[in-house]
Amino acid sequence: MMRLVQIQKGRTRRVALVEEPHLRLVEGVESIYELATGLDFTGVSLTGLISQSLSAKCLDYESVYSGNSDWHLLPPVCHPREPARCLISGTGLTHLGSAQNRQAMHGLSHAELNDSMKMFQLGLTGGKPAPGKIGVAPEWFYEGNGAILRAHGEPLEVPPFAEDGGEEAEVAGVYFVDADGRPRRSGMAAGNEFSDHKFEKRNYLNLAGSKIRTCSLGPEVVINPQFESVPGRVTIQRAGRAVWSKEIVTGENEMCHSVANIEQHHFKFETHRRPGDLHVHFFGACALSFGDGVQLADGDVMEISFAGFDRALRNPLKISRAEPKLVAVTSLA
Repeated sequence: MMRLVQIQKGRTRRVALVEEPHLRLVEGVESIYELATGLDFTGVSLTGLISQSLSAKCLDYESVYSGNSDWHLLPPVCHPREPARCLISGTGLTHLGSAQNRQAMHGLSHAELNDSMKMFQLGLTGGKPAPGKIGVAPEWFYEGNGAILRAHGEPLEVPPFAEDGGEEAEVAGVYFVDADGRPRRSGMAAGNEFSDHKFEKRNYLNLAGSKIRTCSLGPEVVINPQFESVPGRVTIQRAGRAVWSKEIVTGENEMCHSVANIEQHHFKFETHRRPGDLHVHFFGACALSFGDGVQLADGDVMEISFAGFDRALRNPLKISRAEPKLVAVTSLA
């Protein structure tokens, strides 16, 4: 199991292998995307290519992670030239906790099954098909393209038109579509699938709009991680003090959909198999601070960690104080 980071100093970008307490630079590439595209020509595995390309140059990881280095962390996945060719999406209602949060958010009793809970029940009965079979489709949502990805330490923004912003602690799959149109999983990363829960609570049909926000990944992408049952913790810090914290757990044993079924229903669409594209797909959250009545404030720090994904992902919340602006569309006629 390898863990990789992407880092930058000035205009120089590099990939590095995590060898605590150091980062060992990988020779000859500026992005994990370049490593993935190189596999089409070498015929070796991703881990094999990395092992062949390691340099003797090491950096102090703590200095980079804490922001005390000329190098800084980037999101652990990106398209180096065209951010719009990275599609960011997710699957909801995959964890028991997520269904309970959604039900509570809309003020319904367990006796009243809304559409979300009906979909969750379908997942319980058909989300883990036998090998070689296709299960039921999970809930799917669009988050944005690569321009919305933020790195460890960067703020997640509540724009002027939004009502709120809250963390969703998840693990995301990272995928590269090869030259033959085959989706290839590069690895997984801890993530904050940030969302506007107040807006969604008004009406569950607002779910789509509530998701189009910045989100974060990292600090590391983990190649071939253990993902059966992965414990973690999410904490909200305000002025250096934890105001909410919860033990969480993700992984296939904790979900009603298998990763293979989630991947099937994402990549069954031909437009999601365009050669050269990247995909980041969030696998769902089991707990939200919003579900416990916590409203985040400007400057709060959201911290997310999962066992096996090494260092925690931390992002401050930044609330815009600007007034919403009218976006006027003009005609080309």
